[in-house]
Amino acid sequence: MPVEVNVDDIVRLRKVHPCGSYEWRVVRIGADIGLKCLKCGRRVLLPRSTFERRLKSFISRAAAPPPEAAAPTRWLSAERADSDSTNTTGVEDSYSA
Repeated sequence: MPVEVNVDDIVRLRKVHPCGSYEWRVVRIGADIGLKCLKCGRRVLLPRSTFERRLKSFISRAAAPPPEAAAPTRWLSAERADSDSTNTTGVEDSYSA
C-alpha cells in the first residue's frame, strides 16, 4: 500500500545526502517523488518505490490537499429529462423526419 505523501511534507531519509543532511521537503508527487534538500537546496527525483524504501520518518506533515472536485451536477432535472423529447423552443427542426 503506498505511503500517503503531500507536497511540503518534511521527510527524513535513511541515507545521508553528501552535504550532510537527512531532511528533505517534498516538492512533487506522482509516480516519481520530487525532493529538495533542506541544507543545500539540491533537487532530486526518486521513483515512488525507491522513496518508500528510503523513507525513515516524517518530520512534519503539510496540510492535506483539498478533496477532488465533486462530479459535475446534471444540467437537467429528472422532470426536464423526461420531457426532453418535446420541442419547447418553439423552433421547428428542419432535419426531423
